[in-house]
Amino acid sequence: MDKIYDVVIIGAGVTGCAIARELSRYKLSVLLTDKENDISCGASRANSAIIHAGYDPEPGSLMAQLNVDGNRMTGDICEKLNVPFKRIGALVLAFNDEDMETVEKLYRNGVANGVPGVEIIGREKLRELEPNVSENAVGALLSPSAGIINPWEYTIALAENAVENGAEYKLRFETASITRESGVDGASIFTLTSAKDETVKARCIINAAGVHSEEIARLGLFGEDVELGFRTIPSKGQYFLLDKTQGTLFSRVMFQCPSKVGKGVLVSPTVHGNLIVGPDAVDVDDPDNTCTTSDALAFIRKTASLTTDTVSYRDNIRNFSGIRPNTDRGDFVIEPSPVEARFINSAGIKSPGLSSAPAIAVKVAELVKESGIELAEKESFVETREVVRFRELDNEERAKLVAEHPEFGRIICRCETITEGEILAAIHSPITPLSLDAVKRRCGAGLGRCQGGFCGPRVLEFLVRELGISPNDVLKDLDGSWIVKLRDDETTN
Repeated sequence: MDKIYDVVIIGAGVTGCAIARELSRYKLSVLLTDKENDISCGASRANSAIIHAGYDPEPGSLMAQLNVDGNRMTGDICEKLNVPFKRIGALVLAFNDEDMETVEKLYRNGVANGVPGVEIIGREKLRELEPNVSENAVGALLSPSAGIINPWEYTIALAENAVENGAEYKLRFETASITRESGVDGASIFTLTSAKDETVKARCIINAAGVHSEEIARLGLFGEDVELGFRTIPSKGQYFLLDKTQGTLFSRVMFQCPSKVGKGVLVSPTVHGNLIVGPDAVDVDDPDNTCTTSDALAFIRKTASLTTDTVSYRDNIRNFSGIRPNTDRGDFVIEPSPVEARFINSAGIKSPGLSSAPAIAVKVAELVKESGIELAEKESFVETREVVRFRELDNEERAKLVAEHPEFGRIICRCETITEGEILAAIHSPITPLSLDAVKRRCGAGLGRCQGGFCGPRVLEFLVRELGISPNDVLKDLDGSWIVKLRDDETTN
């Protein structure tokens, strides 16, 4: 008889993984699914990497509540899961009287939402805090609780911690249909069928499918003629990622005043020491098309010049884009399906979704309980995750580690000082990586200036050796992105 999971989560982005971790606290069988070959392959890996303070959402909205709560929770979670996070603060710049009116509104929002320490500052203090800001800036909103994070490692850490606590995962499972039938207790039993005709069964479904949440939510209407209540409007945002030579231009996240399409083009340091510039905001028809365009990048560069003219774009090492799962609701959609209490939608999780993820997870767990599924806490819940970062150790710690594990004495990624030991630990982590980028997301190998040009072949070699697979099976990232192709007369030896 097929196993029936208590909860199946569709979507392994930061929201789905936070929910999986939260539910793994309880005596439940939990399955985390995703259509891609790894965790964090959607918007959770391609965003501004900001933990927002919470002054932007309208008071009384779900975003306002969950952003501030999630911001407060993130520091503790990152400390326990050993995820890079820095609470560096943020500034929202004003360049004229109209912008100052927006800054004042954001200040009022922040106070109403319970954001700690927000204040409005003038030109003099702004220049004192950030000497490289444009002289045209006349004032700013200062919010010290904002932070920067490694978003994909955060997402992976949440998923790994869930797995350590008993959750299961199934990747390359693209949900194509969902049916329901009555169980012995009269409650529904759901059958999820993938595009490859695999099936899983569940007593409760959580829809955390990001830009595909509307499609999944419509499956949760089960053919009934009712209104879904929201429509997804995917919006692309593109970025520059600059070398570490640019990473010290600012010490805080530098925003411009937001508009109805987003929080505007920012200039910000990253937790890795780089500088990020972007994004724009353009509605798109294809939610999976993450190409970048010269026109959009030119717009971002021009707009960012309002903040500063000190960025050297000659030091750009990568461009990328992500797709926001915007909806016509203007707020998070966290609620049961109109026809089924145990089909819970967590949709429209655009910015500040990354900031709100742990608080969203708690709210979803409450909805699971309200649906009639018992949440009995486990006697023991593992809250921590151990990660070795060789570059952060002092010389004595390095010598001791290498004496015990010589593989940590071999530097493979010179840009980021990542050792063979760290790469092997990533390969043998709770959720096995199958691509170069999956290894990069776990330990940082290939993240630096050369973007894997030197360490990539060695990482491929380690994947082949450690997983016992053919070089043909090693991917750059998503399925189809093969690195090598052997001739028919060649072998892997």
